[in-house]
Amino acid sequence: MWRRFARAVDRVLSFIEEWSLFTTVMVALVVALANVVLRKTTSHFNLYWSDEVVRKVIFLSTYLGCVAAIRSRALIRIDVLPQLIPALKKPLTMINHLAVLAFSGCLLWFGWGLMRMMYADDYAKTTSLQIPEWYFYAVFPVIGAMMVLRTLLLIGEDWTGPAPTPAAGEGDERP
Repeated sequence: MWRRFARAVDRVLSFIEEWSLFTTVMVALVVALANVVLRKTTSHFNLYWSDEVVRKVIFLSTYLGCVAAIRSRALIRIDVLPQLIPALKKPLTMINHLAVLAFSGCLLWFGWGLMRMMYADDYAKTTSLQIPEWYFYAVFPVIGAMMVLRTLLLIGEDWTGPAPTPAAGEGDERP
């Protein structure tokens, strides 16, 4: 039951992460490329807002990358001690998970506060496009919640062991 639930949550989070990262990188690429092409082909036309869009998209993709790094277990961790003393691998992994949960909780808590503060300020808008800043601060609690979910999934996997992968042909319901 737990593994089925964990697998479903993992699939949903993976879908959101992958497509969000793809979309944000493509938006940054297209906007930056369009600005460069327009600047080189015309001497008087420039997308004045392109730098702002690229900056905000990089901001978003950085935090989405944090969630993806948790999924692939690519966060910074102590790895020398477990190699020297293998008995320390599980305790240090759990300490690492607890540190990530603490950071995620701070991101969620303080991000929520920042988002509410920006929402209350009618003048907090981006310079060029006049988009309310609270949209961008809303990323913090969302990413914090996704990081908490991802870390809890990893703790469950570490606690119960990795889920068995179906052999070729098994699990396919399609004819």
